Amino acid sequence: MTERCKMEKLYKQIKEYIPYNRQEAADKALMLQFMERNPECLTRENLAGHFATSAWVVNPQRTKVLMIYHNIYNSWSWAGGHADGESDLLAVARREILEETGLADMKLLCDGIFAINVLAVERHIKKGSPVATHLHLDVEYLFEADDSLPLRIKEDENSAVGWVNIADIDTAVTEEKMKPVYTLLCEKMKMY
Repeated sequence: MTERCKMEKLYKQIKEYIPYNRQEAADKALMLQFMERNPECLTRENLAGHFATSAWVVNPQRTKVLMIYHNIYNSWSWAGGHADGESDLLAVARREILEETGLADMKLLCDGIFAINVLAVERHIKKGSPVATHLHLDVEYLFEADDSLPLRIKEDENSAVGWVNIADIDTAVTEEKMKPVYTLLCEKMKMY
């Protein structure tokens, strides 16, 4: 599949996505416009912004969410990562869950995109190199997994992995700008 075809498929998925609220509608419009103007937005070579994907993994009772303690942000966070040239963001999300938590056995709860967010990533140092402020055009997927399955830490990115009680997310997450995002995801997952 050519790069253009890959982008067209992702563009179509985002275009067909029905926003949950006005913020998602604004983020959807920005994503589509960004894709139209930046054909290389699947890679980190686009320094202004690029696609990333995240996974919201809940237990069967919907009382806990699988999170990692992210070393860069010093906060509990969803699992996820950069598209790095791949347009099948669902496959990327599955791979990121496996890499960051060791969890392989999970069920997709939502057919297609669960949520979208355009997130500002502040400048930081990663592996000794500076990373400039940029946008993550983040596409999220909803999964379910058994919260008794073994997990593992990906030490170069996180220092802990575990199931966080949904009722405790607001206190567990110290990255203030992510709290409303996670609150919305908890609200949306009640539909599944």
